[in-house]
Amino acid sequence: MAVRPLLMIPGPIEVSPEVIEAFSGPPPGHVSPPVIEAFGSSLEMMRDVWCADDAAQPFVVAGSGTTAMDMAAYNLIEPGEVALVINTGYFGDRAAEMLRRRGAVVHEVVSELGDIPTADEIESAVTQHNPTLVWAPHVDTSTGARVDAKVICDIANRYDALTVFDGICATAAEEFRMADWGADVYLTASQKAIGLPPGLALLVASKRAMAKRESLNTPPPMSVDFHQWLPIMTAYEERRPSYFSTPATSLIMALSVSLKQTLDHGMDAIFARHETVASAFRNAFQEMGLEMLPAKGVEANTLSAVKYPAGVDASMTKEVAKRGAIIAGGLHPKLKTTYFRVGHMGYSVFQNDWLLRTLVAVQGGLEVCGHTTDSSILDNFQDAIG
Repeated sequence: MAVRPLLMIPGPIEVSPEVIEAFSGPPPGHVSPPVIEAFGSSLEMMRDVWCADDAAQPFVVAGSGTTAMDMAAYNLIEPGEVALVINTGYFGDRAAEMLRRRGAVVHEVVSELGDIPTADEIESAVTQHNPTLVWAPHVDTSTGARVDAKVICDIANRYDALTVFDGICATAAEEFRMADWGADVYLTASQKAIGLPPGLALLVASKRAMAKRESLNTPPPMSVDFHQWLPIMTAYEERRPSYFSTPATSLIMALSVSLKQTLDHGMDAIFARHETVASAFRNAFQEMGLEMLPAKGVEANTLSAVKYPAGVDASMTKEVAKRGAIIAGGLHPKLKTTYFRVGHMGYSVFQNDWLLRTLVAVQGGLEVCGHTTDSSILDNFQDAIG
């Protein structure tokens, strides 16, 4: 029987057997005791996964990462106020457009694709524009570039600006310490390192972010309004039934499992493991004679964005799939045909056989397309991942 190819794209990702078991079967009702317990415990565990304080408010809403972005955009800024977007790729463009649709006056600090703005460039833009809100993709999935979230928080907090970090391709994988760094919103989606199928928008908001919602004169749409969802989150955390809009109950059951699995490792261990695996992939690709898209030092730990070598094009990804691993082509419109992406986040980073199988498939796909590499690369990779 043919072996199912691994899904090694930057989301959706492979999930654990326990998570699969948790969301399988008939969907439970939203006020059933198991769902109430799973929902309440998930909210509590999110604070720990986000490294947030007890005053921070988690939200779990049926939707996508884009839904979570809209929640942040509509609850943290008023039409006419100034927003500064640190734009490192496709999802920086999206954030800027969302904020414009909210009615914000949007300024951008734009980097070369694959790089990030410097701290001086960010601080200069903050002092020039005096934004209410500073928004940054922690990792932009289109380029594989990772910003220094702590530095951005330090700058924004000095000038009393709120911060939003799009952690869709970072949360529960890249180091992020919401309380210690003073971040206001960190958002994600269930199909990334959180380790579920698509369908949940997840974010945690600081006390300051919640106060900003209180001060708005122009309320958000009901479906993304903190005010609408806060009583629901409060009720579930107190283990009481509640209703505003039907939650994705099967995914809620799985969320409590995946968050517990994450915390069982410990967040420091989670951050370190993703860094180890990402470094091993980068070194292997470079030993194959490939060039990374992100600049050195800003590469994400959740995915590798790799330029095709001379003579190889996007057809290589199909050859990789034939060899047991599904990887992604390029995403950013300006570079789409020049690079490929391999996801390594969540449950998969602890499955060494999957990681090796993925690298073997990439190596085989390159070779059939005419780019030969040394077999010793696989031994080095195995040693690196432990």
